[in-house]
Amino acid sequence: MKLYQVDAFTDKVFSGNPAAVVPLARWADERWMQQVAMENNLAETAFFVKNEHGYEIRWFTPTVEVDLCGHATLAAAHVIFSHQQYAGSEIHFHSSRSGMLKVFKHNEFLTLDFPTDHIQQISVTPELIKCFNTKPKEAYKGKTDFMFVFANERQVQELQPDMQLISKLACRGVIVTATGNTVDFVSRFFAPQSGIPEDPVTGSAHTTLTPYWANQYSKTELTAMQLSVRKGYLKCKHLGERVHISGQARTYLVGDIVV
Repeated sequence: MKLYQVDAFTDKVFSGNPAAVVPLARWADERWMQQVAMENNLAETAFFVKNEHGYEIRWFTPTVEVDLCGHATLAAAHVIFSHQQYAGSEIHFHSSRSGMLKVFKHNEFLTLDFPTDHIQQISVTPELIKCFNTKPKEAYKGKTDFMFVFANERQVQELQPDMQLISKLACRGVIVTATGNTVDFVSRFFAPQSGIPEDPVTGSAHTTLTPYWANQYSKTELTAMQLSVRKGYLKCKHLGERVHISGQARTYLVGDIVV
């Protein structure tokens, strides 16, 4: 079977967030899929199966299956559009963990249509403060992640995470964010408890970030950058119960799995 590696949320290879994509004729054994994801050793590997309504999709880190992954969904859509001669401009994915997910293609950009995360403000406890070398202004908890808000872009860029302490938090990972210098907001994402110390670009985190910053700026359309070493660029739109997250993607590798 084919395996693709795609750099998501970028217009050139060697940047953005790499994801592996494995199209399947039917669902494989879950343990085998986890082993493939471990062998790929990327933040996520996406597996999809075509059905009469669209595509079913699942995502695995090297260690666990996750509820939602933005960049690997973008990568899967890129494979379908670019390598499987898909004629339409809209793909319907279904996840047993996250429901219906759509991806639209317009010129070079792919747009994820994802459910909005709902967050609650929480206390900035000593346990949370110790996770980084700088104290956040505010802290929130969403469906799967914590989100820490900092004073400015420089603080986010220079954060030093304590991975051991972060790994003990009861969450998928920790989003850190602040207003941006050249974009509306910046972020980073740490998830050692999910096998991802720092994720290069985290599409699903923007289901949390977009409604927060839309409220702060009192506008629905925003620009974003994830400040990992590889960098990632996103356009976000808040639509109430849904979020649109747009970016580009590039194929790095096309290969064959032989096991």
